Amino acid sequence: MSDRKATITDVARVAEVSIKTVSRVINNERYVSQELQDRVRKAVAELAFQPNMSARSLAGDRSYLICHLYGQPSGAYTMDIQAGLLDRCRDQGYYVLIEGIDPSSPEIAERVSALVNQLRPDGVVLTAPVTENQLVLGILDAAGVPCVGITPERETERMSSIRIDEYQAASKLTQHLLSLGHQRIGFIKGPPSHAATELRYSGFCAAMGGAKLSVDPTLVERGKFSYPSAVPCARRLLGRADRPTAIFASNDEMAAAVIAVAHEMGLSPPDDLSIVGFDDTPLAQMVWPALTTARHPVQEMGEAAADILFDLMARKRQGGAAGQTPHRVLPFEIIIRQSTAAAPATR
Repeated sequence: MSDRKATITDVARVAEVSIKTVSRVINNERYVSQELQDRVRKAVAELAFQPNMSARSLAGDRSYLICHLYGQPSGAYTMDIQAGLLDRCRDQGYYVLIEGIDPSSPEIAERVSALVNQLRPDGVVLTAPVTENQLVLGILDAAGVPCVGITPERETERMSSIRIDEYQAASKLTQHLLSLGHQRIGFIKGPPSHAATELRYSGFCAAMGGAKLSVDPTLVERGKFSYPSAVPCARRLLGRADRPTAIFASNDEMAAAVIAVAHEMGLSPPDDLSIVGFDDTPLAQMVWPALTTARHPVQEMGEAAADILFDLMARKRQGGAAGQTPHRVLPFEIIIRQSTAAAPATR
């Protein structure tokens, strides 16, 4: 007995139809009679046929490939986005290509053009800082590839998006610190290429202004959304004679670095220093004290991005029917843990 796997050609021969008809039935395409569908499905069952990507794409207009383009990954954040994408795409029979690119590279246009022309992805998901790269967006526009940006700086008609209200989340976190009596609050930003960097800082500044407090620019440091980048920032802030009573780090990795430096310098959070992060990654509960943070539903954002993309791709297959550019804003949640307490002077 032969171990050879059945091919799409075998199915076409047994069902007495063309290969193209088999592909259309496999892909649930329209315009195939019920009789032909029954014949093809019967042949598929008899031969235990398993379609591959090449066979599926013979229907003419789909590669069954979704691409995730990202830059400057931040550990758990990128992994959670991809987990959400993979779950949704698996349900729909799509594969995910994960491609890290450097937005500042002079070869970015060549790389993205080659990816689009050679692999013909049906859709693309972008995460910061690629979401703001006009060169990448121009290449996707020219090729007619639908795309969704995760957390762009602003909503536009050019690109669909999925995000949380980072400005409001940062404002709420700052209000939590203010409610505990903190007035001298340090802030560690992310890199300037990330839209989230300014959105979170602006929310912080707005909450401080709402409490009639000015932001001390000497207490504002620049990190890169990574643990190592925040270590020197924390040392500068905590090495001051007039150190802050609280520090808002723009993500959990940088907040974890602040906690480590505080312990290293003999401080005891939250008694001597309150610390908040952002994102609510698993790391937030692995450090001590566990982090007060804003929950960013990252995996759900990956799932929602895929859902929007499937809708855009369906529109394109139906002739590119005009419609509003889809944008979704998911809810955030402020998670209060052990890293925040009343300011020392107010106890």
